[in-house]
Amino acid sequence: MAGDNLRDLQAFLAVSEAHSFTRAAARLGVSQSALSQTIRGLEERMDMPLFVRTTRRVSLTEAGERLLALVGPAMEEIRQGLAQMSALRRRPAGTLRISADEYAVHAVLWPALPAFLAAYPDIKVEITTDYGLTDIVGQRYDAGVRRGGLVSKDMIAVRIGPDMPMAVVGAPAYFERRGRPRLPEQLIEHDCINLRLPAQGLYGWTFRKGGQEQRLKVDGQLVLNSLLQIVEAARAGLGLAHVPEALVRPHIESGALVEVLRDWRHTYEAYHLYYPNRRKPPALELLVEALRA
Repeated sequence: MAGDNLRDLQAFLAVSEAHSFTRAAARLGVSQSALSQTIRGLEERMDMPLFVRTTRRVSLTEAGERLLALVGPAMEEIRQGLAQMSALRRRPAGTLRISADEYAVHAVLWPALPAFLAAYPDIKVEITTDYGLTDIVGQRYDAGVRRGGLVSKDMIAVRIGPDMPMAVVGAPAYFERRGRPRLPEQLIEHDCINLRLPAQGLYGWTFRKGGQEQRLKVDGQLVLNSLLQIVEAARAGLGLAHVPEALVRPHIESGALVEVLRDWRHTYEAYHLYYPNRRKPPALELLVEALRA
């Protein structure tokens, strides 16, 4: 019934603006007889005439004038709102809320964001950094970024980065004091800087060589919850770090850090951007394109 009333009011406004059933019917794309029947039905429900019909002109009655003053501004607001929504589709805007772990922000999101924000000034991006497996639906995020194996099967996931080899690194001064481990199990004799994850506790160090895999719980004096802090601690000679190789590559090339156990590197799956199994907003479509590029 509400939809019928809205269509009847649209018909009423068209006739009142055109002062003609013929012109109004053409504007609405209906026959003149169908339009006349719609107006008669509206007048019967309101129990009062809305138009005075002559052979030359259609004009409003006093009741019609009052109805026009009442519904005309509201219908105009609706038209403007729909026009704005259409413009929004053509020129994406709004806020994208994204949950990502720290390294994903550093290595995947941040390199793409400056150009993306410059290209779409009406889009805002809000990023929450955490290592937990956030419920992006319950927490009202538009998307999340995690390694592929951590993404729930009921999500749509898009690969946005390369596979991620890990590296064990330390400062040259540290190795002068403590020597270099040749095998993963020798790490128990070293100060290792641990990463604490919110749900899983201390992050286990995983190594792989050929078909052999080792997962170790290492120990040390320092536990942090930030990879960037761990890298700085390693550079200061406070222990060994197990971090994405790309994160420390510049420090390895400069000599500030030295990699050990290179033959035992473990490689994690790539980062994926994921979102619920529903139509994503235009702004998110554009961000996906930017990240894949």
